[in-house]
Amino acid sequence: MPVTFDDLLARARDLTADRRRAVLGIAGSPGAGKTTLAERLVRELNGSGRPWVAHVPMDGFHLADAELDRLGRRDRKGAPDTFDAAGYAALLRRLHEDGDDVVYAPGFERVLEQPIAGAIPVPPEARLVVTEGNYLLLDSGAWTRVRPELDEVWFCELSEPERIRRLVARHEEFGKGHEEAVAWVMGTDRRNAELVATTRDRADLVVSADQPGPGGTRRD
Repeated sequence: MPVTFDDLLARARDLTADRRRAVLGIAGSPGAGKTTLAERLVRELNGSGRPWVAHVPMDGFHLADAELDRLGRRDRKGAPDTFDAAGYAALLRRLHEDGDDVVYAPGFERVLEQPIAGAIPVPPEARLVVTEGNYLLLDSGAWTRVRPELDEVWFCELSEPERIRRLVARHEEFGKGHEEAVAWVMGTDRRNAELVATTRDRADLVVSADQPGPGGTRRD
């Protein structure tokens, strides 16, 4: 039977049954609907009461453009080696340890296409942290440090034509012309998506964003 959104809510709640802080990861290719799913989970779980679920995207660990220029990697921004994977793993470990008052995580400004330090506060009452990104299940380099810090990882997938359509639209929304957006999606983004797809079998659960309910229709 297909996984319903209510099933996902129940599964997420179960991660915190013992009241210890849990970290749930949502992986998937660019444009698959990870952020839409994560944001809806957080919104529904928090409801109208005191927030107890936090959202910490992986995108805050993009290397800044100045550093990508220095390394000669800016033309493939979004590839695994254009992130601070070790820093991301260290933050997840700190969140899991649950020993600090407030933990500040970096965010990512889509208009600027740059990481923003200290943009996301995670308060001590947050019992569940939802994090999402492309490479949570990647088994190479510093990315191998990420999976041990996650209680579960769900893999969000979407039909390829719809994923590409959404991704082109997102690049256009944030400033690329149509031809430039298509070229980026069919080049850099496609290579990254193919790599992410190889990690699918390592997930605890596969969630189809094509189904009404779990993934929604906004953007990754």
